[in-house]
Amino acid sequence: MKVLLVNGGPHKEGCTYTALCEIAKTLNEEGVETEIFWVQNKPIAGCIACKSCAKTGKCVFNDVVNEFVEKAKEADGFIFGSPVHYGAATGAITSFMDRAFYSAFQAGNGDAFLFKPAAVAISARRAGTTATFDQLNKYFGITQMPIISSRYWNMVHGATPDDVRKDEEGMQVMRILGRNMAYYLKCIEAGKEKGIKLPEQEKINFTNFIR
Repeated sequence: MKVLLVNGGPHKEGCTYTALCEIAKTLNEEGVETEIFWVQNKPIAGCIACKSCAKTGKCVFNDVVNEFVEKAKEADGFIFGSPVHYGAATGAITSFMDRAFYSAFQAGNGDAFLFKPAAVAISARRAGTTATFDQLNKYFGITQMPIISSRYWNMVHGATPDDVRKDEEGMQVMRILGRNMAYYLKCIEAGKEKGIKLPEQEKINFTNFIR
């Protein structure tokens, strides 16, 4: 079992990374392999709806998004982390997730995410955490991914990594999140051993508001 943790912060080892490390440490203690994937701090283009991914299997912008989607196919669960910028997720992680989820779906690689548990971890100096939490969870809700929760909304507070480590409740929330993710992954494994199959998929009906 492996969980891919995505650091959507501009700093490779900043506040978001600190929260993800606490989750990863807990997952490792539960026997789950982890990898922290940094989206880096280079410009990431947003989705341009060209749908080239439906033809080629990859996003037309060949950057960290395509690299991540390939890794996602082998992962069993996900944690997406983001700091708060102006009351919302960063532009980088938003563009990253828009393209990753859309290209995986269009390219028929839905299994990269389908039915795999996911969660978010939000870091902020002060406010905007719940809005960012809601924003990122929407990616999972539209992709049939079970959303893993903790004992509180998944957030830590602090302006520096040292501040985050002093957020005792926030760090506890991260550890509980890690244990809950591990528990769910183990339940999935147990279900597979019992021969429980994934839900049958219907053909998707696309409609709009004029018909």
